[in-house]
Amino acid sequence: MLLGRSGRAAGALLTGARQHARNHAGSARVDLRGIYPPIATPFTPQEDVDFRKLEENLHKYAEIPFRGLVVQGSNGEYPFLTEEERVEVVKAVRRSLPADKLLMAGSGCESTRATVQLTEKMAAAGADVVLVVTPCFYKGKMSSAALLQHFTKWADCSPVPVVLYSVPANTGLELPLDAVVQLSQHPNILGLKDSGGDITRMGLAVHRTQQQDFQVLAGSAGFLLGATASGAVGGVCALANVLGREVCELERLCAAGRWEEARALQHRLIEPNAAVTRGLGVPALKQAMEWFGLHGGTCRSPLQPLTQAETQQLRAAFSCNGWL
Repeated sequence: MLLGRSGRAAGALLTGARQHARNHAGSARVDLRGIYPPIATPFTPQEDVDFRKLEENLHKYAEIPFRGLVVQGSNGEYPFLTEEERVEVVKAVRRSLPADKLLMAGSGCESTRATVQLTEKMAAAGADVVLVVTPCFYKGKMSSAALLQHFTKWADCSPVPVVLYSVPANTGLELPLDAVVQLSQHPNILGLKDSGGDITRMGLAVHRTQQQDFQVLAGSAGFLLGATASGAVGGVCALANVLGREVCELERLCAAGRWEEARALQHRLIEPNAAVTRGLGVPALKQAMEWFGLHGGTCRSPLQPLTQAETQQLRAAFSCNGWL
């Protein structure tokens, strides 16, 4: 969508953002390169957050060369958690996470006001960076102008650097590329996590923001190679919760230009990745975590456990590629 008559208003917003930059000096220089698992939230049988099992998962993740962790992303079932639970999970992760690892916390809400307020709480809880999903309940009214205003006001107020999050499979709304390009000029916006899977769009986003200190992260391990070849600096990958070392190795091979080895590994990750994302979703991710020695457990209602047929389908996706 073109910005049209909203262009001057958007320009005014971004001019104000540049003036606001002195409050965020140095924030745009945070290096996002690497792999981040968007961690799952373990629950007890009563559907309370199981902080003990969460900590055990974090100890295992500490042995994998992740750049950091994403907390309260889509795979963390954040829409089903209260605001207090979301903040407490971030606090718990911060206590266990080594200081050299980035903690990227999801603070997106439907309103700008609520997003600003939760972002402040996430920063106080220990988030190094915040990740904000595109508001979508009134998606018919989420024009480029509306989204520019939302993200600019949020970035103006955030005490930590921020990353945009476009996940059209969940929101039914893709953050327009023109809006991404304008927002890349904001001194407190580091980059974009793009889960749409359109490599052409990601490459164009990299190309059109190359004059800015703006970083694109692939939102899935299924297209990590293609995204990296197009200029993405890393990925936030659900599959990294299960095959963390392998996803990190794929990113390392791409960074080293070892494309034949990277391609072979990428091919083996596509089917299991599809199974734990768009195919069978969070219940499948949590089941796979159990098979690989991590605590996945049940989801919070109304998400349902896998059926027997779905479990067999999930196992096949891993076993036929040599992972089980």
